[in-house]
Amino acid sequence: MIRFEDVSVTYDGAAEPTVRGIDFEVPEGELVLLAGPSGVGKSTVLGAVSGLVPHFTGGTLRGRVTVAGRDTRTHEPRELADLVGTVGQDPLSHFVTDTVEDELAYGMESLGLAPDVMRRRVEETLDLLGLAHLRDRPIATLSGGQQQRVAIGSVLTPHPSVLVLDEPTSALDPAAAEEVLAVLQRLVHDLGTTVLMAEHRLERVIQYADQVVLLPGPGAAPVLGPPAEVMAVSPVYPPVVALGRLAGWSPLPLTVRDARRRAGDLKQVLENAAPKGRGEPRDQPQPTRSRQHSAHPTPVGEVRALSVTRGRVQALHHIDLTITPGETVALMGRNGAGKSTLLNALVGLVKPSSGTVRLGEATPHRTAPKDLVRMVGLVPQEPRDLLCADTVAAECAAADRDAGAAPGTCRALVTELLPGVTDGTHPRDLSEGQRLALALAVVLTARPPLLLLDEPTRGLDYAAKARLVAVLRALAAEGHAIVLATHDVELAAEIAHRVVLLAEGEVIADGSTADIVVSSPSFAPQVTKILAPQHWLTVSQVRAALHPEAG
Repeated sequence: MIRFEDVSVTYDGAAEPTVRGIDFEVPEGELVLLAGPSGVGKSTVLGAVSGLVPHFTGGTLRGRVTVAGRDTRTHEPRELADLVGTVGQDPLSHFVTDTVEDELAYGMESLGLAPDVMRRRVEETLDLLGLAHLRDRPIATLSGGQQQRVAIGSVLTPHPSVLVLDEPTSALDPAAAEEVLAVLQRLVHDLGTTVLMAEHRLERVIQYADQVVLLPGPGAAPVLGPPAEVMAVSPVYPPVVALGRLAGWSPLPLTVRDARRRAGDLKQVLENAAPKGRGEPRDQPQPTRSRQHSAHPTPVGEVRALSVTRGRVQALHHIDLTITPGETVALMGRNGAGKSTLLNALVGLVKPSSGTVRLGEATPHRTAPKDLVRMVGLVPQEPRDLLCADTVAAECAAADRDAGAAPGTCRALVTELLPGVTDGTHPRDLSEGQRLALALAVVLTARPPLLLLDEPTRGLDYAAKARLVAVLRALAAEGHAIVLATHDVELAAEIAHRVVLLAEGEVIADGSTADIVVSSPSFAPQVTKILAPQHWLTVSQVRAALHPEAG
């Protein structure tokens, strides 16, 4: 169905091809997962299937890409629209109408489908993706995850033969991600739809893949094969595979169920060991700043009886939250629960309808931005909202000026988070994950006592996530308070001292990470599910117990 024949893509002004030697075939009716580290060209490969590369992006495509026999170099995207449905990393750039129902119908209108067919397919898709209650909502009022589901739905309604998806679950909560992936599996198995998908959260998708295409890195040829075989050699792999490698299991398990069946001996070895690391009650933050050494440090942020109404939607209702120095808090909950709204209230972008938000003695929405930047920093879901310069160097210089920091401060953070990115690189030429890391460096330049991150691991591979975790742990150790709104349960298990669960704008649970996630089937990380009823959260905890001398 999809065939790549010795394909390379070189963008205008680039010294080297972004991808080269891409040669593989995706059979009809299979779900093929495209995996690899950030920045290796996965989005470029996907773009070549829909014709966006090179017709929209520019550059030179060598070799041949065909979809059902159509050459994408000689067929523009509109000439492939009846065949290929595409959802990119950024759902906002995908939308052309204002409301959910209109967006689901738009693609079918463009193809001239009959009104009764359109009506039936819209209803089916609303039910498939759990969007029926949002049908009349303006898209601009939806959460990032809800927008992601609408974007996926809008390409499902025309019933394309091929679906190309770039990070389709990155903004979805665990339950919504499972729903979307179940829908994709049904399309593949029941309708013979061909799916090519790139995804960094392999723990969510690897079990659904028929084959995996691994892009190992610059200059290396793609590796194509069954998921277990590719995971055995891949530089990126989910926690279930990491645990299998640590335990020496062969073949490697790809699902929690497979791993649980093999985990008996490992659980016996670990039975008398105690997990050490984030989330344990005894592992409370110990900030090093002298002004925070008192038994009851002054909170860096306090929310009292906070309610926020946006239009007709009650986004937050009577929220109480105290954030102390050195503490890392994970805000979790389904899409639309109010996580982003709470972060925006803390940074002064949203005015409370009632209640109070305080940062020390300051009220965020009444504080001048030049003063607020030294109190709190927010890395939003869309990092490009913070980036306005033409080069990485210019972004860093501006961040140093705005923060009153020594020249080179921001660049040093970029080097730590994004090794190999040059000063002259334009932010738009970075991958989604690389842009997020650049935005984080810009915010961190001011060293705010309170750091807020909204879905900080969207677009990040496991190595980039590990670098982010190391940076955030170091900041917490220095006394910075960190609040993450995240659907990434593995990140929360790795870094959070505390989890706050939101539902329908209210706090429904607030406690240590171990207490909250171990008891939750939706928010438990893979290692917890595999080794239950023992309370292990991460592979690093298990490794430390098995090999204490390495610590």
